[in-house]
Amino acid sequence: MERFARLAAELVGVPVALVSLVEPARQVFPGMVGLADPWAESRQTPLTHSLCQHVVAEEKPLVLTDAREDARTCASLAIPDLGVVGYAGMPLTDGDGHVLGSLCAIDTEPRHWTQQELVLLEDLAAACSAELRLRIVSHQREYAYGEAAASARRYRSALDRSQLLLSAAAALADTTTLAEVRQTVRDLVTSDLKPVYVGLVLVEKPGTGRLRRLVDETGSAPMEHEHETYDLNSGWPTARAARENRTITVTDEAELRWDYAPEAVAAFHSLGLSSAVCVPLPGTVIPLGTLVLGWDESHEIDIVEQALLAALAGYTARAVERALFVENRVTTARQMQEAMLTDLPKIEGIELAALYRPAAETDLVGGDWYDAYPLPSADQGGEDSSAPDVLAFSIGDITGHDLRAATLMGQVRSMLRQADLDHPGAGPARALAAFEHANTRLDIGASGTLVHAHLRPCPAPQEAIWELTWTNAGHITAPNHPGHQRPAVKGERSRAGA
Repeated sequence: MERFARLAAELVGVPVALVSLVEPARQVFPGMVGLADPWAESRQTPLTHSLCQHVVAEEKPLVLTDAREDARTCASLAIPDLGVVGYAGMPLTDGDGHVLGSLCAIDTEPRHWTQQELVLLEDLAAACSAELRLRIVSHQREYAYGEAAASARRYRSALDRSQLLLSAAAALADTTTLAEVRQTVRDLVTSDLKPVYVGLVLVEKPGTGRLRRLVDETGSAPMEHEHETYDLNSGWPTARAARENRTITVTDEAELRWDYAPEAVAAFHSLGLSSAVCVPLPGTVIPLGTLVLGWDESHEIDIVEQALLAALAGYTARAVERALFVENRVTTARQMQEAMLTDLPKIEGIELAALYRPAAETDLVGGDWYDAYPLPSADQGGEDSSAPDVLAFSIGDITGHDLRAATLMGQVRSMLRQADLDHPGAGPARALAAFEHANTRLDIGASGTLVHAHLRPCPAPQEAIWELTWTNAGHITAPNHPGHQRPAVKGERSRAGA
């Protein structure tokens, strides 16, 4: 009973769910989640606090957007004492059809219940009723031990499957890529439902009318490569599930040949399947795609399994949306980072090359950068275009690995270039000091590490000699003084043969 209450709360997203049995003077809770003391401790309330009594009296579901506005319930003490506002209760019946109580979902604020939520609650109430009947049968010993034991195993198996949803909620919440989503779903359902094939098919960008499979790179299903993309209007059961937004079952190959395209039949046969179920992944407007499970033997989908797969598809859809968001963000961020990288200038007598490689495939953007640009020679006041160019170059890393770091990096790069141009002949240390002055006074907040250098040809007759002037700044600790920062700027010069 506790499992049914937890599952009901998880499926429809409410803070309180109850398995309530109504007696002449009270209601008792063999299953509950989210109820506060003293009611949780006593596991019962008087009928003055019961909305479930109306389900029993009327022998039908009671669905209320706001219990305070319904004439039957507006005076109930369940509203002020238990915080009941939104309420959806489904009848729990015995073997003769008598209503014993209610499986109910409770919200503490007005709630507009969707048709899908009510169907899921109804299915769970049916399974819960079956468990109650089994308990009644066991107590009354009206059936033979063997039949009761078989029923117990059957319904216990259904309850064990409900635990899959609790695991799915936690496992799928940690996924960030589509490959992880597929692998997680496969791991979840394989141990319980035991399909031999688990696949995900996603609707491509809106308006394309195309579906795309998430291909298993292990190569265990060659048909995924052969039919990686196909039309939403094609004769595949997965396409039909997404197109019609409903669960499609295939009970045998003969049914598949009759209703679907030859390539679907060939794929079904190549996977060694005898039955399959295709569940749409719910989206905001249209389904995001289809979750497909296949078995190598006949497999019947019962009520509990239908509810389980529908809920699992919902969790999967949210994980897919999150993975697509991250994927799009990664792509956009990398394009932005690449757009910020410098096109290397052509300087006579110098060969330039650069390589920019992320540390890992999952990295987005950050503050690392390189830069190289020519500066007019200061020997002619920066105005004589015939004078040889000075090459300025930088390698740096702004603190952080996010979009803010990348934005600061772009500012730092531009400001450092401006400082170089505004101080011709003053050297890299002067340009860096000017940048740091602006960084401090304007409260830009850039921090990090960089090396900034000028490379200039020496005048004749030493044409083959170049002079390198460099400066470095950033979070570099001084020797033997842990935590003590070096001065922000320092410079050195060196000469070398070209």
